[in-house]
Amino acid sequence: MPIVALIDYGSGNLRSAEKALIRAAEGRAQVVVTSDPEVLLSADRIVLPGVGAFAACLRALQARPGLQDALTEAVRVRGRPFLGICVGMQLMATRSLEFGEAQGLDWIPGEVRKITPNDPQAKVPHMGWNALIDPHGPDLIAKIGQDPMYFTHSYAFFPRDEADVAAWVDHGGRFPAAVARDNIAGVQFHPEKSQSAGLSLLARFLEWKP
Repeated sequence: MPIVALIDYGSGNLRSAEKALIRAAEGRAQVVVTSDPEVLLSADRIVLPGVGAFAACLRALQARPGLQDALTEAVRVRGRPFLGICVGMQLMATRSLEFGEAQGLDWIPGEVRKITPNDPQAKVPHMGWNALIDPHGPDLIAKIGQDPMYFTHSYAFFPRDEADVAAWVDHGGRFPAAVARDNIAGVQFHPEKSQSAGLSLLARFLEWKP
């Protein structure tokens, strides 16, 4: 049975992500919550959850001995399918400007910066349900369609090359809601909190063959 490694580095949405992945797998894959580099290297697919501040999440990831190196090896060298959720997506950026500058994994060049809606009615943090604009790219993103997803964040990842953006969202202004490049994908929203639409996305990730 394929192994899906859900990385445990203390993220607040770990348990909800685990439950959603188990439901989406329907017994077709084994979901393993782990911070063990060897388990990560042997996994067939990898999910990185995340809530909170970018720099704090990155420090927590780096505090697990060997975990960041194993993540890079599994995803960037061995080509394992990867999904980053919320801050787990943002960590793929070159840098973040949240509470000062912090360097990211630099898997997709770009930066994380605060969203600044033009509409005064659009509050920050951005919290609530939004349909995506132009979901495209790999099936796990392209097949979302008009189903709304649940967002809760103040910062967003802006890739340097818009070709890496797989979907947009409008909250007083347009910003990326999903990114994808090769075997890596990330979503700013929370599929684990997005009911049936989110479960469908996770199920497609479990079948994704980039």
